[in-house]
Amino acid sequence: MRQKRMYDELAHLWPIIGAPEDYAHEASFWRSVLRSRLGAGRHHILELGVGGGSNLSHLTSEFQATAVDVSEKMLAVSSSLNPEVEHLVGDMRSIRLGRKFNAVLIHDAIAYILTEDDLRMTFETARAHLAPGGVFIIAQEWYSETFPSIHASHESHSDGRIELTLFEYSHDPDPTDTTIETRFVYFIKEGGQLRVEQDVHVTGLFPLDTWLALLAESGFETELVQYPVHNDGHEAHLLTGTLIE
Repeated sequence: MRQKRMYDELAHLWPIIGAPEDYAHEASFWRSVLRSRLGAGRHHILELGVGGGSNLSHLTSEFQATAVDVSEKMLAVSSSLNPEVEHLVGDMRSIRLGRKFNAVLIHDAIAYILTEDDLRMTFETARAHLAPGGVFIIAQEWYSETFPSIHASHESHSDGRIELTLFEYSHDPDPTDTTIETRFVYFIKEGGQLRVEQDVHVTGLFPLDTWLALLAESGFETELVQYPVHNDGHEAHLLTGTLIE
């Protein structure tokens, strides 16, 4: 089965699946961390792996943003939502813009980093783009310590034209490696017709200590900021890194 169709031929469904209004609560934590670390002002921020831009849309009124993603189709979704933001195609492991920002953000796109070496590369990208006193913020949903053997959920959405129900099933096929697999089934009803689509995503799973050790290796002093945004109430954090001078 082809992977990550959500970010390719199904990307047009993202405004229904991840509507901006559904991110208001999450974005309040990002705004709070940015303000507490950077203070007042319209600071320049860089989001790596912006996806559809729903979380970022709640920050653009206060911050000057640049957004990067590997998916041109998801960038198009974000551009439509955030027309004032500069959007660029790029891989968070390797992109170099030759500019500095007051903050680098990676929302749940960090989950698609599958190895420790790729985490190091991503953290080096953040370091390369941070101005002195800048802050690096990551939202990783699962750690090895918090991921259950199986996690399943479903949700339904509608934009008045398309009705969409999404079933999600996550499991760990090989507990000896650093990845988990999530299967998605989309029930899409449009114009009175129902179709069913499937998708599979492989994402990274590491112990919390690995995140902290690799961030320290890359020159960051990291604080765990509580991030109580998940419907099942499982423990989550914003990993908030400050460059060690």
